[in-house]
Amino acid sequence: MISREQRTPFSEWWWTVDRPLLAAITALILGGVILSLAASPPVATRIGLDPFHFFNRHVLFLLPSFIVLIGVSFLSPRQIRRAALIVFAISIILIVATLLFGPEVKGSRRWITLLGLNIQASESAKPAFVVLAAWLFAESARRPEMPATSMALTLLMTLVSLLVMEPDFGQTMLILMVWGALFFIAGMRIVWVLGLAGTAAAGLFGAYLLVPHVARRIKRFMDPASGDTFQVDTAMEAFYNGGWFGLGPGEGIAKRSLPDSHTDFVFAVGAEEFGIILCLALLALFAFIVIRTLSRAYATEDLFARFAASGLAILFGVQAAINMSVNLHLIPAKGMTLPFISYGGSSMISLAYGVGMMLALTRLRPRTEMESIGDANDAHTARGYA
Repeated sequence: MISREQRTPFSEWWWTVDRPLLAAITALILGGVILSLAASPPVATRIGLDPFHFFNRHVLFLLPSFIVLIGVSFLSPRQIRRAALIVFAISIILIVATLLFGPEVKGSRRWITLLGLNIQASESAKPAFVVLAAWLFAESARRPEMPATSMALTLLMTLVSLLVMEPDFGQTMLILMVWGALFFIAGMRIVWVLGLAGTAAAGLFGAYLLVPHVARRIKRFMDPASGDTFQVDTAMEAFYNGGWFGLGPGEGIAKRSLPDSHTDFVFAVGAEEFGIILCLALLALFAFIVIRTLSRAYATEDLFARFAASGLAILFGVQAAINMSVNLHLIPAKGMTLPFISYGGSSMISLAYGVGMMLALTRLRPRTEMESIGDANDAHTARGYA
């Protein structure tokens, strides 16, 4: 047992961190290990690798991811802001390097190889961007004379422009949705939120007109007979095969021919082998993590912690919702991983970084430790703003 009277960094972390939230995240990570074992062997065998190649790498990435998650959760709000600035700057540099030197795969440049590791810099840019945008919105609320909203918009346009150049429209839409939600949470006028939504819709329509593969995906979604819908059809077949309780571990049929069963369509593999019951359990875990974080964020007086934790929770939840919706053929196909469930080193470590910040920002802190509020007058202002 860890006594409350102990004044070590670990004991202080243990008694202030949101333990139910940490338990839910851990359960999600363990679920990812089980589903990776179920989904990855057929893919590895099909491309001539050891059957457990992707599973072994998935487990290998768990250790650094968990270290990042726990390590980041020890940080103070001020340290989180500083770290986010550094991570975002490095990510932008890596995205530019990817555009210049990265290999082109299926018409896009999203990966760059450094020290033998394939890195998708846009993954680490997302949580860092959310934290920086939240800080700027918090400063805008506390100090109206500061052009923080314009700076946040500049930050958004910089990241979105680079993502469009890759092109990666899935991540672009995700970033726009999270930024718009933060914009709304920060108390900005609804006319600006509607303007942002209109601009995003116009951008999507422009992508449909100008980018062939975006047009093909939307056409296939609207009219399946217009193109190849093999992956989505196979994923839906997996749901039909599994029913409520699944075919059993290792008994999946559709996964043997599903090209991305270990990444984009791991949710369908889980449905086939473990049934709709497992899918509902995963959905409940994602919902609990998001709702718990939002409720803890609302309870804090620190505007920055409130905005940043809310933005990170929305980022986490929307990404999961997009992946599950693609698997269920509710939206056009997008290359979006299911948090902590899909295979992917860059994605897992970046998610651990984002979730670690969620845990750090929702910790119970004495008012004297809340650097971003400052003195008692600022605290009074924050309460009134809430």
